[in-house]
Amino acid sequence: MVKRRMVALAEIKRHRTHKVNIRGVDVGGDAPVVVQSMTNTDTADVEKSYEQVKELFLAGSEIVRVTVNNEAAAQGVAKIRELLDRDGLSVPLVGCFHYNGHTLLSEYPELAKALDKYRINPGNVGFGQKRDRQFEMMIEKAIEFDKPVRIGVNWGSLDQDMLAALMDKNGKSANPASADEVMREALVQSAITSAQKAEGIGLSADRIVLSAKVSRAQDLIAVYRELAKRSEYALHLGLTEAGMGSKGIVATAVAEGILLQDGIGDTIRASLTPEPGGSRVQEVKVCQELLQVLGLRSFAPQVSACPGCGRTTSTTFQELAGDIQKFLDTQMPVWKAQYPGVEGLNVAVMGCIVNGPGESKHADIGISLPGTGETPVAPVFVDGKKAHTLRGEKIAEEFQALVEGYIERRFGAGASKAA
Repeated sequence: MVKRRMVALAEIKRHRTHKVNIRGVDVGGDAPVVVQSMTNTDTADVEKSYEQVKELFLAGSEIVRVTVNNEAAAQGVAKIRELLDRDGLSVPLVGCFHYNGHTLLSEYPELAKALDKYRINPGNVGFGQKRDRQFEMMIEKAIEFDKPVRIGVNWGSLDQDMLAALMDKNGKSANPASADEVMREALVQSAITSAQKAEGIGLSADRIVLSAKVSRAQDLIAVYRELAKRSEYALHLGLTEAGMGSKGIVATAVAEGILLQDGIGDTIRASLTPEPGGSRVQEVKVCQELLQVLGLRSFAPQVSACPGCGRTTSTTFQELAGDIQKFLDTQMPVWKAQYPGVEGLNVAVMGCIVNGPGESKHADIGISLPGTGETPVAPVFVDGKKAHTLRGEKIAEEFQALVEGYIERRFGAGASKAA
């Protein structure tokens, strides 16, 4: 049985962490929670990787991670950085290393310089006696090139020596914990002791981000609550394999949402499995919507719309809600500079008189469309007051024009003067 833990809104406080700067993007401390993503292209394919990094960045990913698994990928990173700089795209690039990272960073100084952060998994930097030295070599490169590091442990590649020692100790205990609890403890200890080793080598705490990746929501919540109790390192949240479609979205939203509600987490990622050939942009949108729903950040105007029922046999409100959301999304790249603050706009498109007027009053601007058998008029509410009544076949176009006018008046250049 899962124990429920209720947190009052007034209790929510960001977990105190060190602030890490990654190519001008602050992570941790009092900085906003940052959205991350990762490419799935072959990093050696410079053009494809550049295009995907660009796509993710323009969609709102504030940090993008790329795989650096061989010499060709190592050589490709500097070229990708050159293309990004050429086009004025100041996206922080993170290199994801496994097994041979110490070699690649040593043999390709242009790689070590081009990356803005190194991601190191202490469970697979090496084996046996080589492990400590190879971890040390990667930290030394981070210090040499003044780069922050994410120490990311993963339950799929956990330090087996540490896990075995904890399992053995647990087996001798009078009150042994479950295997899952021991696994969680191994993740926490691996992350923190690795960070402490990095500090011992000379990397400062404000150059370290920790992550502990698992694929089950309850494990993620438990592990990060322990990390937050025992350390002040900046924390990156993410299920290691969230899954496909609605399952992946729900798992991400539940696990990360609970932690963010607790004030835990400085960067987040939604590790969604895309459809074959599908875009990676969805994982960026999920993170943005999660932060916006929790009221932690605003990225784009939101449309509230009712789900529909027997009172709303017309599809007009569904079509209008979709059109308005598409219109807002399309215009946002232009509006970001033209209308500061517009990302916090809330629009309501409701389908009948039951909840329509009330919901529309709570929005900045909202419309209540007529349901089945209702008078064919659509009242429009602006800032909580009825301001217009629309009729006829052009309700959608007229409401869109009202939304545009509202944005201009509230967020345009003359708005502050008028206020």
